[in-house]
Amino acid sequence: MDVNINDEREVRLKKLHDLEAMGIKPYPYTSKRTHSVEEALQTPDGEKVIITGRIMTKREMGNLTFCHIQDQTGKMQVALKKDDLGDEIYKTFVKKIDIGDIAEFSGERFVTHKGEPSILVSEWVLMNKTLLPLPDKFHGLKDKETRYRKRYLDLISDRDVFERFKIRSKIITLVREFLNNDGFLEVETPILQVLYGGTNARPFETHINAYDMKMYMRVAPELYLKRLIVGGYEKIYELGRNFRNEGVDQTHNPEFTMIEWYEAYTDYNGMMDKAEKLYKYIAQNVYGKAEIPVQDKMINLDFEWPRVRMVDAIKKYTGDDVLSMSEEELTKKCEAYGIDIRGKISKGQMIKEIFEKKVTENLIDPIWIIDYPKEVSPLSKQHRNDPNFVERFECYIMGKEIGDGWSEIIDSRVQRARFDNEQAAMRAGKEETHPMDEDFLEALEYGMPPLGGIGIGIDRLVMLFTNHWSIRDILFFPTMKPEQESEE
Repeated sequence: MDVNINDEREVRLKKLHDLEAMGIKPYPYTSKRTHSVEEALQTPDGEKVIITGRIMTKREMGNLTFCHIQDQTGKMQVALKKDDLGDEIYKTFVKKIDIGDIAEFSGERFVTHKGEPSILVSEWVLMNKTLLPLPDKFHGLKDKETRYRKRYLDLISDRDVFERFKIRSKIITLVREFLNNDGFLEVETPILQVLYGGTNARPFETHINAYDMKMYMRVAPELYLKRLIVGGYEKIYELGRNFRNEGVDQTHNPEFTMIEWYEAYTDYNGMMDKAEKLYKYIAQNVYGKAEIPVQDKMINLDFEWPRVRMVDAIKKYTGDDVLSMSEEELTKKCEAYGIDIRGKISKGQMIKEIFEKKVTENLIDPIWIIDYPKEVSPLSKQHRNDPNFVERFECYIMGKEIGDGWSEIIDSRVQRARFDNEQAAMRAGKEETHPMDEDFLEALEYGMPPLGGIGIGIDRLVMLFTNHWSIRDILFFPTMKPEQESEE
């Protein structure tokens, strides 16, 4: 710990001891607060209010002291006068109370000569005597690593960060609200699983002592949600944490929040219709209109988003007619584009790699990319018009994928064949393959209705609607390596 901080802590600790010697209890059980700061700001002049919050500024002017008090709803000025409080009480506040302390202030609402809504304090009560100083108010927390590791300081010192996470909470509420209003039922499925599945991803492994066996943290809730569809539910969703033991970068964290929803008797067209309405619903409730700032642009959502086949998008932006290319021609094209195709890679996988490498950065306005190669979508239903493709879609805005869904496989024989293909790929050396799930296949044999499904990363959604494109900026506590302890 910095020497200056240690010195500051000793000074504050001395003040704490002095307050206790005076009979002041620095850590009470509760507050008599009557108003939040937001409510107090709206209260008529002359009315008595009691607010409680953290002291963010303190300015002494002889027999008058001004402070700004911050709570969850905002910041407000309070004024303490020596003549009103008495010499001892006023001096105690001036000498023993620091910026960062939490206190309760009672008094009348008034407006200063400069027009600032304030409270003329008649009584103050200490709620918490803090021992460490807040970051410098002019510079705040500039080091990103510190901001992420000590998010509580980031929230205290940077109101924009505080408000950003309130928007995150609002977005989650809006997603639930949208689906609940449409008749969906929120459900919960296991996070600890005997067999992981639902996507091609590397899982985290753990061990359950009670059964002395290996288990996995879920990579997706999909296969359990589909079991519930077999059981008779027709419109369900789960919003929760998933875990993938993969890379960490600007848009990926090992644990993340995701929503998946499934609706019986519809297909990927119905899923796109509903998801598009959801995105517009969120924008309308966050920004007041179906338009959002993304990077340095304003993106309009208020139109019918086009639906473009993946192969057509590739042809538009590269000129490559990948459908007519042989496997050898596609291999050469991938090599020319700098795409790593070492190991066994199919024609469909190469098409997907070319799309991701050369096309996605061009997808600025909202668009649905549809009809993916079968080999990259083991849970998607075969396209009704082309057996080499599946009815899968992804939404792209500003070059970022925001949601992934498809018409679901309901024929257990087809699903078994897809799983068999995944096992063959695994034996050929592919690491991220879908395991064979016999229990899920058995459930399908009891019958599942026609079904559409979608998965949306909540973190990616929050990045979009807050215009912050590092996942660490929209997670309270991103996964990070422990700080290296200094050597003795």
